[in-house]
Order: sequence, then structure tokens, then C-alpha cells
Amino acid sequence: MNIKILGTGCSKCEKLEKNLNIALKELNMDATIEKVDDLLELVSYGVMSTPGFVVDDEVKSVGKALSVKEIKKMLT
Repeated sequence: MNIKILGTGCSKCEKLEKNLNIALKELNMDATIEKVDDLLELVSYGVMSTPGFVVDDEVKSVGKALSVKEIKKMLT
């Protein structure tokens, strides 16, 4: 599984990354996590509000620091 967090390092982006790591640990899942801060790549996904949450090249969420529970639901 390839997961991307699209954003420029704002507090919501950091919170999303923290919650993602917790969710992966609780689910006992492995994933490649990539932080993307290149504005052209963000726009290529159609993300105009950060953070963007992308799983296997499919945008799952935009502009929200997802909770651990929300992330787990998206990954299972």
C-alpha cells in the first residue's frame, strides 16, 4: 500500500501523519508513506486545500486532519 500526505507541513498535515502512523500500528499494516510538498504535484491530484490523503493514487480526503478511527475505516 502506498500512502501520500499532500501538504506543506502545516499543523493539520503533521496531525494527519501522526494519526496515520497510529492507525497503521493498530491495524498491524505496512505501508509506504510519502510526504509530498510540491505544489505542482498537489494540484495534479486536484488538491487545493491541505492536507490531502491519498491511498494507492486515489484521493481519500482533502483539507482535514483525519482521526485515527477515520483512517482505519478508509484502510480496511
